[in-house]
Amino acid sequence: MKNRKAVIVLAILLLAFPLVFWWRPFIFSGVTTATAPADDNSFSKTLFQEDEGFARALKPRKFSFPTDHGAHNPYRTEWWYFTGNLKNPYGRKFGYELTFFRFALKAETPPSKSAWRNNQIYMAHLTLTDVENNLFYTDERQSRAGNNLAGASTKKYQVWLHDWSASAIGDSDFPLRLQAKSPGFAIDLLLKTAKNPVLQGEQGLSRKSEKPGNASYYYSYSRLTTEGNINIGDNKFSVMGDSWMDREWSTSSLSDEQAGWDWFALQFTDNSELMFYQLRRKDGQPDSNSSGSIILADSSKISLKAQDVTINILDSWRSPHSNSIYPSKWHLSIPKQNIEIDVTPLINDQELNVSYRYWEGAVSVNGIKKGKSISGQGYVELTGYKGLLEKGFSDRFSFNSAE
Repeated sequence: MKNRKAVIVLAILLLAFPLVFWWRPFIFSGVTTATAPADDNSFSKTLFQEDEGFARALKPRKFSFPTDHGAHNPYRTEWWYFTGNLKNPYGRKFGYELTFFRFALKAETPPSKSAWRNNQIYMAHLTLTDVENNLFYTDERQSRAGNNLAGASTKKYQVWLHDWSASAIGDSDFPLRLQAKSPGFAIDLLLKTAKNPVLQGEQGLSRKSEKPGNASYYYSYSRLTTEGNINIGDNKFSVMGDSWMDREWSTSSLSDEQAGWDWFALQFTDNSELMFYQLRRKDGQPDSNSSGSIILADSSKISLKAQDVTINILDSWRSPHSNSIYPSKWHLSIPKQNIEIDVTPLINDQELNVSYRYWEGAVSVNGIKKGKSISGQGYVELTGYKGLLEKGFSDRFSFNSAE
């Protein structure tokens, strides 16, 4: 009986994992990884036929806090996403990511008196980039929400999975404390708001394709002053810096023609930020639904459409873990805003080797903005490159594949 229960739990998790990442990270529509199902595309399509009963992101809505910091169980998926660039008092650089994902197995929870019965599954990813030693640490956790093992509150900012958490200190939404401990490394950080939240897309509705409902509700805290401690082995570092937080929830997937994306979250030294995701089609071309925004120092937003941003890939890196080839340097051009910048990973090997592999890493920024030199930092996320390159599309990218 014990072994039978273990098999059932494993089967549920295997069904859940491909769905958790319809947007971040994306693993369907031909994108494969070392641990993905052999026939990933058809497997995902079969699961996605069961959408009935879930809510969809169809039109702009009014956001309310702290309620919208909590879970939106009528939608199939959502995430609480934190990344940041940190330094110790001597200038030693670190990057981190802590992301919580929620996935609903069914649109409705069957009635039950058991505290263990719950239709919500949570997953979390934790990473730490040690720039000086060229090392990247990752860990992953999963749990059902039953019996309070994982969840998210609508009364205050609080999301947790076992002892990993992002929790508001006191009655206000912020400061927010991030705590996550893994064998070999850990973070304990305090995040404070430096700017107001930004509603991405159309008043918070972020469309991913022309099909109605292929969208998410999406808001960001683009600059959170951060301080606290990180641990690597027996070494403890006091650190300070800036973080970025994204919140999204939705039900639908990307379209069948889309294969992956490059997602940029960049913080400039003039107290402005840039978010842009370039969706890529299976033919290797940018998708017209790519979108983003420039967030000014006063928290106001300039919306960016696909035609406003040109991204050229300047270099590449082949992963020794998955043999996937990723871009490793970009030039972003935004002529209407007089922005020309280069974005470079702090280290190349920031590939997450978890249930599904994807690249998510700390980057530096240098270039020109409105005729003046500009610098900054941020995070970039890359998905879909292994599938594209394996299908013969490498000649469509403007970089030379690594030997």
